[in-house]
Amino acid sequence: MPVICIFAMAIFYETIDVSFPKIKRRETNLWIKKIIFQYQKRVGEITCIFCSDEEILRINQSYLNHDYYTDIITFDYSENDILSGDLFISLDTVRSNSEKFNTDYSEELHRVIIHGVLHLCGFKDKSPEDEKIMREKENKALLLK
Repeated sequence: MPVICIFAMAIFYETIDVSFPKIKRRETNLWIKKIIFQYQKRVGEITCIFCSDEEILRINQSYLNHDYYTDIITFDYSENDILSGDLFISLDTVRSNSEKFNTDYSEELHRVIIHGVLHLCGFKDKSPEDEKIMREKENKALLLK
C-alpha cells in the first residue's frame, strides 16, 4: 500500500513580552506564501515571534554571541525546498526604525517579516552586494502586499 504524505503549510504568530501588532494574519500569510512560491520553495512551519528589544538582545547574546539589539533574528530549520524557521522580531526596534527612516510602522513591520522569509529562501545580507540584492527583493515583495 502506498504511503501518502500530506505536508502542512503553516505560518504561526506568537508574542513574548509585547502586545500583538496590528497585522491581518490571513492577508499576511497569503502574501508570505506568494513570495515563497516565487522562489520555487514550499512553506513548512514558519513562526513569527514578536518580542521586545530586551528579549531579542537576550536571544542575540545567548544563541549568536552578539551583544546588540536588532530588528530580526532568523533561525532557519528548512530542508531542501521546504522552508521552516522561527523569525524573532523586535517590535521596539521596528518602531524606532520606522521613525528613523520616516516610514510607516506597518510597512516597516512587513519589511522585517519578509526580510526573515527571504533569509529562509536563501538570500544573505552580510556583504554590501548581498545587502543590495536583499533590499531589492524586499522592495519587490512589498509591492505585492
